Amino acid sequence: MSNASANLQAYRASLLHFHADPASHPDAHAWHADGLLVVEDGRVKAAGDHDALVGTLPPGTPLIDYRGKIITPGFIDTHLHFPQTDMIASPAPGLLPWLETYTFPTERQFMDPVHARATAEFFLDELLRNGTTTALVYCTVHKESADAFFEASAARNLRMAGGKVLMDRHCPDFLRDSPDMRDSEDLIKRWHNKGRALYAITPRFAPTSTESQLGATGELAKAYPDTFIQTHVSENKDEVAWVGELFPHQRSYLHVYDHYGLMRPRAMFGHCIWLDDTDFARMAETGSAIAHCPTSNLFLGSGLFDMAKADSFRALVSLGTDVGAGTSFSMLQTMNEAYKVARLKGSYLPALRMFYLATLGAARSMQLEGTIGNFVPGAEADFIVLDPKATPLLARRTANSDTLEETLFALALLGDDRAVCATYAAGQRVHQREAASH
Repeated sequence: MSNASANLQAYRASLLHFHADPASHPDAHAWHADGLLVVEDGRVKAAGDHDALVGTLPPGTPLIDYRGKIITPGFIDTHLHFPQTDMIASPAPGLLPWLETYTFPTERQFMDPVHARATAEFFLDELLRNGTTTALVYCTVHKESADAFFEASAARNLRMAGGKVLMDRHCPDFLRDSPDMRDSEDLIKRWHNKGRALYAITPRFAPTSTESQLGATGELAKAYPDTFIQTHVSENKDEVAWVGELFPHQRSYLHVYDHYGLMRPRAMFGHCIWLDDTDFARMAETGSAIAHCPTSNLFLGSGLFDMAKADSFRALVSLGTDVGAGTSFSMLQTMNEAYKVARLKGSYLPALRMFYLATLGAARSMQLEGTIGNFVPGAEADFIVLDPKATPLLARRTANSDTLEETLFALALLGDDRAVCATYAAGQRVHQREAASH
């Protein structure tokens, strides 16, 4: 009879995870070329060298062999819109016309719970196919959209955060909300900290909220201090100018949110391209976080985020795909564009830093370190299996890699969903890539 727990599994592969930011710590990562990840009851039990750990496994423990591949924590995407899945890659000359022409008409459909659930199912499957196990997600103004998202997420036992959008002006009547927070409060009570769900209070952006709604949003955030807050700030110059006209008494676009009590730990601000030094300092001071969305920023021509400046102020930074203005669900493709944006801003983003930003860096930005983002004992066992030989070009390039940095860089610059061999959530496989036929 086996001595192994029915809920104990082990995975052999190269292991990579982080315990610090590579930008400020020379030994920020743990790398085990022949590693073993031990999972029990959906949580990490141990992670380290295979030879050191294999003897600790009870007889009969299932051991899945992924040698030749790399296991990392699941990717964490800190800014994207599930209702925009169906309008990804829609042509427009800028943010504001893109919203009017595509976004608002698409979001109108989410008052229908059947449509909302079908889209949520596809959206989550697409995230898992790309190795994203946690995301901070915008729904629409409709309660039905948030319920559909959380129901589909719960069915997969995923660590997901999201919320219904708040918007009560400068939008079509069919999407206009009110300053009343009852729907949001009902959703918080129904979903926040239930299973693996987390709720995010979600004002779309300052121009689409009256001062009355922003005030009520701040009160709701104060009443539920462990919820998330997510919104957009300083994405493009036209938007920044518009906010200046709408809120003439506030020092900056970011200060609008600060004025209403919306800057605090677990507050995530998308884009942050046109922040000034005072804004960056305030981000760091309040424990608020930045979601850098390079594919979206390039697609809409919004501008180039200054990662080096954010780092100089010790602001929390993570990566977001920002689907549907973002052009890929893949965090590897998002790393690719983040690297290029950094070069255009005169700085350099090493691959180790990019993988940090998509794992532990994002967990820290969301105040979830110890829960997700690395392989410390007790962390939830959300992880992915990356294949450095997923495509002929990747295989050829990584065969000539002399360092871990080179291999990771190739994955970031050449990889996409094909590089994700398998995705696990709470120790259960939720995606398996089919072998390519030859």
